[in-house]
Amino acid sequence: MPGLDLFGNSNPANGATIVEAPQPAASPVSSVEETHEQQPSTEVVSVPRGLPAPAAYYNPRLDPKNFLEGPLSWNPATRLRQMLARPGIVIAPGICDGISARCALEAGFDCLYQSGAATTASRLGQPDLAIATLNDFVQSAQMVCSLDPTVPVIADADTGFGGPAMVARTVTQYARAGVAALHIEDQVQTKRCGHLLGKQVVSREEFLTRIRAAVIARDSIPGGSDFVIIGRTDSAQVLGMEEAVTRLKLAAAAGADVCFIEGVRSAELLTATVEALAPKPVLVNVISGGLTPSFTTQEAEALGAKIIIFSLVSCVAAVHGIRAAMQSLKKTGTDFSSARGMDPKAFFEVMGLSDVIKLDAQAGGKAFEVV
Repeated sequence: MPGLDLFGNSNPANGATIVEAPQPAASPVSSVEETHEQQPSTEVVSVPRGLPAPAAYYNPRLDPKNFLEGPLSWNPATRLRQMLARPGIVIAPGICDGISARCALEAGFDCLYQSGAATTASRLGQPDLAIATLNDFVQSAQMVCSLDPTVPVIADADTGFGGPAMVARTVTQYARAGVAALHIEDQVQTKRCGHLLGKQVVSREEFLTRIRAAVIARDSIPGGSDFVIIGRTDSAQVLGMEEAVTRLKLAAAAGADVCFIEGVRSAELLTATVEALAPKPVLVNVISGGLTPSFTTQEAEALGAKIIIFSLVSCVAAVHGIRAAMQSLKKTGTDFSSARGMDPKAFFEVMGLSDVIKLDAQAGGKAFEVV
């Protein structure tokens, strides 16, 4: 199967290079598949003692040095790799629907984040408790990516929605939707928002199986895809930072392009994480009132983070704004004050009205000569 050869063997194919994978410190082997919060970790990578560590993934085509020069690509995945390889932090505001995506683009952001929590709330009116499905996320991504196909969209993919075959299907469908990157995490299937308590995580090996499946699926896309795989661990709150860093080192060796520790609780821990995982880029997730301090983009960059996402920035703002508008309407009987002077045409301008009118006129249409 295409993609498998890039993990290396005794006779590397297609120029793949075998490098030694990181080996965690020895500890007693655990047979527990799920680990509950506040239980000490005793598991290690399931490699018998005395055998060499598995060969690490390496795809020379995707080496960051290949993305250092040249104009930014029109392909969003390639563009994201260029942004990761070059100076500066990648800032991706969380969007929850078409309106929030339009507002983010209007503000000038050059990368967007499709938050799983925000998408679940917007599409289903439900909390982030593994309720949304692959179809929910893909349908949302298709719409968001269509608004400006050159702007990279990083999308939450939860646990990959199942076993290796389902993880692979997730990668394929996200890539077809126009998504530039996704992150796969190590929570159990009945997952929850990473900033809630009571999380459970799967074994290291199950997490690595998800990462490998995602990488193999990406490398199996005809023509050679630049799609970015982000490995996320939620184990810091369950098993401690040392285990979280170890898991991400192993995920990087399995082919993850970016590392994401959810719930980093201090600047010192973020810096230590960046140093431990170098040269892999590190993503930090900032949610006001969440487990991670409210780093500014400048602070996160100074601490070494390469990507910063603000998962709930749009949907929390929407709750405040819509709640105030509804309460005002209920109290006053009018929406005049909440509209703040925005008439329908001004609203539709934010949604791309001028672009649609221009296209129609260029095609010879006359339906929107007057609007």
